[in-house]
Amino acid sequence: MLRATFSTGLTRPVGWRQAQLRELVRLLRQEAGTLTDAMAVDLGKPELEGWLTDIAAVRRDIEGIIRHVGAWASPRRVPVPWTLWPGRAQVMPEPLGAVLVIGPWNYPVRCTVLPLAFAIAAGNTAAVKPSELAPATSSALAGLIPAYVDARAVAVVEGGPDVAQHLLEQSWGHIFFTGSGGTGSLVMSAAARHLTPVTLELGGKNPAIVDAPADVEAVARRVVWGKFLNAGQTCVAPDYVLVDRRVEEPLLGALVKQVEHFYGADPRLSPALGRVVNEAHVVRLNDMLQATKGRVLTGGTSVMADHYVAPTILADVGWDDAVMREEIFGPLLPVISYSHIGEALSAVGQRGKPLAVYVYSGNPGLVQRVIAESSSGSVCVNHNAVQLAVPGLPFGGVGASGMGAYHGKTGFETFSHAKGVFRRPLRGELPLMYPPYTRTKRWVLGKVL
Repeated sequence: MLRATFSTGLTRPVGWRQAQLRELVRLLRQEAGTLTDAMAVDLGKPELEGWLTDIAAVRRDIEGIIRHVGAWASPRRVPVPWTLWPGRAQVMPEPLGAVLVIGPWNYPVRCTVLPLAFAIAAGNTAAVKPSELAPATSSALAGLIPAYVDARAVAVVEGGPDVAQHLLEQSWGHIFFTGSGGTGSLVMSAAARHLTPVTLELGGKNPAIVDAPADVEAVARRVVWGKFLNAGQTCVAPDYVLVDRRVEEPLLGALVKQVEHFYGADPRLSPALGRVVNEAHVVRLNDMLQATKGRVLTGGTSVMADHYVAPTILADVGWDDAVMREEIFGPLLPVISYSHIGEALSAVGQRGKPLAVYVYSGNPGLVQRVIAESSSGSVCVNHNAVQLAVPGLPFGGVGASGMGAYHGKTGFETFSHAKGVFRRPLRGELPLMYPPYTRTKRWVLGKVL
């Protein structure tokens, strides 16, 4: 159906694309309560947090797409060498066809609806598969999206791994996947059978590097916010802290203090703290806690029935510790000290390319060194996670943390093909490049080229 719809040309007019995007904005405005309620069921996500990260921010981004899509979709002139005059050249963005968007469970509205918006903006039809691990949100999206967006061009498909496998067996113009690296490799393998281009939004062990001297209170406030947002289940969350040993103890104290300030003496009772998505992930995080050799400064507890894992700060953690072997993706924050920045950067470089690197420093030279000597999807200076709120910055990983990017014009380009077009009239050329090849032609071409 999606391929048939695309072949009719329905999705190509920019006016149609803008109309569908306005419907997505209307959905997010009118159904915000339904969606935040669903995310509360799936993730224990606080209403304000869900509205801010998955509703308001996405609505703002789509409004920006509506404003710019006309310019993005317009042909762009490119210079032509004088030897090809009077030819004209341009790049024409064209849609890829029927595309597939596979959403994650941790930000089940944001990371499903926003890629869909870019797919529509580029003029594609789209199949959307929300994550079965966020069933309430998946059900809400499956009911709401067809009620607002043209159902001939957008289909929502619910189901588990078997449904995903069936979808991946089809031929698509593009596959956009957000999730774990393990599943991402399966997606890429399936796409290879059809030579389908993919965007993989994955994750990694994102370091937060803290220089000395430091305003430890300000650093702690921002790190604790970014780490424990959505109960630590954020792909760009700081995975661990690397701190100059001269400010290690003050920072540890500030981190513990900030956890209590945000979530109270018993974080389980806090309405501001979400929950781990399911029991399997609680078990995984508990296994890390049981195996760590680090010192628990705060937290370290869990309640299986409530999917609760306490915000936990771990000190005296080594590089071979259980919490350093894989992306944590939960509310555990290890802290490791370093003696000099070269040591820290060397350690970061040995652990794959993260989705983000965070550096807290007032030293421009050190900041520039971190930017230059680390490889990551993005760098954020003196904050964390907020780089996603800049529409003009591409968001995506590199190496094991992902492939491709979106946000802003980059998102439009992800779901488009940049087609080169050259035009030249039939009259008005010198036949120098055509046989027979003579000495005179060779001499003239040698002079002009």
